Amino acid sequence: MPIVTIKDVAKAASVSIATVSRVFNNAEVVEEATRVRVQEASQRLNYIPNAVGRSLSTRRTDAIGLLLPDLFGEFFSEVLRGSDQTAQQSDYHLVVSSSHNGRAEIRAALRMMRGRVDGLVIMSPHLDAETLNRNLPQSLPVVLLNCYVDTDRFDSLAVDNYGGAYAMTQHLLSHGHKHIAILKGTDRNFDAAERLRGFKMAVANHGSGGACYEINGNFSEAAGYDSVKEILALTPRPTAVFASNDSMAIGALSALRDSGLQVPKDIALAGFDDIPIASYMTPSLTTVHVGIHGLGVHAIETVLHAFKNKNEHHKQQVLLSTTLSLRGSCGCDQSNNIN
Repeated sequence: MPIVTIKDVAKAASVSIATVSRVFNNAEVVEEATRVRVQEASQRLNYIPNAVGRSLSTRRTDAIGLLLPDLFGEFFSEVLRGSDQTAQQSDYHLVVSSSHNGRAEIRAALRMMRGRVDGLVIMSPHLDAETLNRNLPQSLPVVLLNCYVDTDRFDSLAVDNYGGAYAMTQHLLSHGHKHIAILKGTDRNFDAAERLRGFKMAVANHGSGGACYEINGNFSEAAGYDSVKEILALTPRPTAVFASNDSMAIGALSALRDSGLQVPKDIALAGFDDIPIASYMTPSLTTVHVGIHGLGVHAIETVLHAFKNKNEHHKQQVLLSTTLSLRGSCGCDQSNNIN
């Protein structure tokens, strides 16, 4: 079957090719009767507009790019869900890419996005201003999501990792836990470093006189599971464990159960992120609540505003607050949440 072209639609509707183009680009100058005739002809012929040609004529692609460091795990799936829903509500498509191995992959992903999207949301621990400036046009709206780049050229949204970790550590200390272990996140990761800094500052300010331990981790369930053997060998043994994300907390919870210990009776446990499954664990997981779905929503809303209001849009660097979701794993009733 031959491919139907814009010329075929123009002929069937008895209009010019330019008029058909204006109809599909939603130009207001086309009379309603003509618009209906063109649309009926295109439906009758099963015509599919050429997206590339349309983007060239309108200077828009109706697509937003989303670059994530990983596509696995509930944190990233929630960011993706919030982003995609918000993009669809504005009749935009989401172009998703992931990058795992540093700046070379990021540069390739950024170059791939050029000319294909109207704006870009980036979450990456391996990002710097030079990489962005060399690989993206100045005119492209960009929102940095939990990226820490030394520039104010781009909009940015970041979670208050320090404040959340400080508040959770303070909560554990206030419940009489003098000996606490923190499961650290991935090395050279800014989120992990800020959560560790919040933990250490809360301990220092509290002055409990107890023993506080730092256990290596990498944000994975396996790291959380494997850490428990090291934790249980410590003297004095910690009475509470604060994992730098929920995935490690869930892994630790499984290992503690396998070791014959009860949470929170024998050892309290807390995480960070509040991924959807956290409240369904047994016991339910105490954690620092991050509005993960909202991160994706806010990022897409920001990049769309920047694209649609180029001259009036003012770039902002926003720090998003956290709350504590206090549940069974630290001995609290699930209704005791702290803002």
